[in-house]
Amino acid sequence: MAKSALLKSSLAKKYWMALTGLFLCLFLVGHLAGNLQLLTPDNALNFNKYALFMTTNPAVKVLSYLTYASIIFHAIDGAMLTYQNAKARPVKYAKNNAAANSAWSSRNMGVLGTVILVFIVTHMITFWAPMHFDKNMPLQTQTITMNGQPSEYYLTTDGSYLPKQQVDQKVIYIKNRTEFYNAQANVKIKEGYKDLYKITVAFFKDAKYGLVYTLLYVLSMAVLAFHLHHGFASAFQSLGANNPKYNGLIKGFGKGFAIIVPLLFAIIPLYLHFILKA
Repeated sequence: MAKSALLKSSLAKKYWMALTGLFLCLFLVGHLAGNLQLLTPDNALNFNKYALFMTTNPAVKVLSYLTYASIIFHAIDGAMLTYQNAKARPVKYAKNNAAANSAWSSRNMGVLGTVILVFIVTHMITFWAPMHFDKNMPLQTQTITMNGQPSEYYLTTDGSYLPKQQVDQKVIYIKNRTEFYNAQANVKIKEGYKDLYKITVAFFKDAKYGLVYTLLYVLSMAVLAFHLHHGFASAFQSLGANNPKYNGLIKGFGKGFAIIVPLLFAIIPLYLHFILKA
């Protein structure tokens, strides 16, 4: 009876592991689509529009909370499965030639997942947290030359500009981090964009640690590639989608996904650090 309950519990964990893993694959595709805008020169405004949409749209917020929950559940479920499998494995199994029986990535999913979790937490502290909580996060500005005189302007969500000089002179003040208010009438007149583009570029171009950050990011994407290489096909197998007619297609698509998605993610910091002109 206890054995039957344990088996059911193990299967349930594998189902949830597969479902949350596949959902996070969809998240990766969406996140990548937005981040690829960083590869387009002079595209700061569009990237910041994307960042604003991702943090204010109600539907996206719901998906974001679902993503956070999936990451946590996937990590906890993975740790429990790793522990459960290690506990159930006979000691003599260690003497077998594991490399001949399974891929390296499949034997080290726990380690790979842990590295990815550390990366996600670091990534959120670096970019997600300032976007949501940093009261001093800069707003996007642009230098515009009029009558031969360059001046700095704040870009606003209605497509217009506000002279930064008016903010410096307290004619206009900033409230709630992005809202521009007329100081005399005390009424909201415009809203600006948080400059996530500026923060992202500065992070990877940092004179002291930019190269280190870039290489660690690329290394993390290599780890993600190994994790996806085994996890994608394994998820379908856990869900019962195990048919000789489709297995080759699923494995082939999974391998392509495991290479292309992390590779494109890795190209972004390499471009920002080595190619993009400051």
